[in-house]
Amino acid sequence: MNNRPKIAIIDPNTLSALGLKAILQNVMPIMTVDVYGSLTELEANDPDSYFHYFTAMAVVLENMPFFIERKRKTIVLTLSLDTMSQLSEFHSLCVNVPEKELVRSLLMLEQHAHGGGKNMPPMPAILNQKILSDREIEVMSLIAQGLINKEIADKLNIGLATVITHRKNIMDKLGFKSVSALTIYAVMHGYVDINKI
Repeated sequence: MNNRPKIAIIDPNTLSALGLKAILQNVMPIMTVDVYGSLTELEANDPDSYFHYFTAMAVVLENMPFFIERKRKTIVLTLSLDTMSQLSEFHSLCVNVPEKELVRSLLMLEQHAHGGGKNMPPMPAILNQKILSDREIEVMSLIAQGLINKEIADKLNIGLATVITHRKNIMDKLGFKSVSALTIYAVMHGYVDINKI
């Protein structure tokens, strides 16, 4: 298990950090995500073993020399989409947006940095196996694009009860509880174009 790439979240706001951790683990299930309340805590835990740092703006500003040296690995968590309030040296991620937008931003960052999986470790074999039927993949793709059950039924010319059954089977097979998790899975596996979510 220790050969999994690691991501560090450095944020004194515990609630925010734990929420981001949950989302990151959905977006990149092969990553190990550790949470630190301060740079001091991170420095006590082999900071250069991490692939990326998702760091609160205040932490970056207080410890600029550390992060400037590692700017390619650093993603600054901002509360504003206004580019004037973001640090130009770093990639930024606005966390003050609805979950769907945050997930989309994370996926865009991931695809920009690791397009087609480059620089990413291989997925565990079990995750590469085909789990869903072709029809379930079609239904999943439409769910990820935001269609409701009735729209999916109409589009695929199947009954509403059938859509609901497919939906339940997809969630059960993949072990997901939310549409956000399903959307992430669909984009990461190339079933849905990120521009359609």
